[in-house]
Amino acid sequence: MPGFAQLLAGSYIKGILFIFLEFIINVNSRFNEAIMLSFLGKTAEAGETVDYGWLMFYPCLYFFAMWDAYKTSWSNPPKHSYLPFAFAAYFVTLGLMVSPAAVFWHKPVGPVFFPMMFAIPGLLIGGVIRKIVQKKSR
Repeated sequence: MPGFAQLLAGSYIKGILFIFLEFIINVNSRFNEAIMLSFLGKTAEAGETVDYGWLMFYPCLYFFAMWDAYKTSWSNPPKHSYLPFAFAAYFVTLGLMVSPAAVFWHKPVGPVFFPMMFAIPGLLIGGVIRKIVQKKSR
């Protein structure tokens, strides 16, 4: 959950802010209900339940909080360390936007599992771009 790593690191205001934002987005998007329905195999119903306008904020908040925790764990953070996290947030948001049209084996994948699959290519592409930028800046 966004904010817990910040609380553990002693950044209490930032941690509480991230938890508050996550709570607001989660409640307004009805994300927990969509997660429950998805795990019950009712992915079409999960897609109808969720508020996509609110849920599209979640990947950005989630990956920003993860990057912030990662960055804070270093005394001298690596340059361009934000790129894999930014690309993951972008790809997961993209996966969320196309999830209503995603159907595998005549069954909708839904707004929970389909965006998750987009995190891996986002992290990989962001990591590759980070390596390219680091090589060019030497």
